[in-house]
Amino acid sequence: MRSLAYTRFELVRTFRNWRLLVFSLGFPLVLFFMIAAPNRDVHNFDGSGIALPLYYMVGLVSFGAMTSLISTGARIASERTDGWTRQLRITPLRSAAYFRAKVLTGYAMAGATIVLLYASGISIGVSLPAGRWLEMTGLILIALVPFAALGVLLGHLATADTIGPATGGLVSLLALVSGTWFPLGSHGIVHDLAQYLPSYWLVCASHISLGGPAWAGTGWAVVGSWAAVLAILARVAYRRDTKRV
Repeated sequence: MRSLAYTRFELVRTFRNWRLLVFSLGFPLVLFFMIAAPNRDVHNFDGSGIALPLYYMVGLVSFGAMTSLISTGARIASERTDGWTRQLRITPLRSAAYFRAKVLTGYAMAGATIVLLYASGISIGVSLPAGRWLEMTGLILIALVPFAALGVLLGHLATADTIGPATGGLVSLLALVSGTWFPLGSHGIVHDLAQYLPSYWLVCASHISLGGPAWAGTGWAVVGSWAAVLAILARVAYRRDTKRV
């Protein structure tokens, strides 16, 4: 099975799964309209001088995109349980092509989430300069790299029965401590610890639209370190998993 054909198969299969689309794409949109639409005229959210629809649009972009990449693990865990990955290993498809397809599919889902939330924000009055949209989106896509590796890692550690609660709980916790739902302030133990998490810098990437600065050296170091460590752990988990078969 050729790499390109398998990637196309993964994309088609994923976007035909309406249950996945409802939860991965629909949930952030429903939350956004429930919170932001009734408050579209709030232009000074929590005394920050930032419009509430803008704040929650970018917050849910980081939440939804992170969910899309980590949910790659759910598909891997399900395929391991069903024996599909075992069947693929006896085909000419290389392991690198298999994981590349998974990551690209996760990024496609994240991209769809970003576009839909941007469109939803614009529909209720969010407006930004073109350069700000592009800068924010580019940095978000870079910040998602550790979560692509994390999804693969979780897919080879958890089972199909446990992956849902594991990923749901993890995403919720990361969103909570990283400033997705409310500002963390400029000091305090949560703020200090959050700076060592890739989810914090993902939220910071989305907050470029709020007038926040681009990443300093710390942001690049944290995201790069997590990406490297999680990629190594994912590789180790994959090798251990295949040895048991």
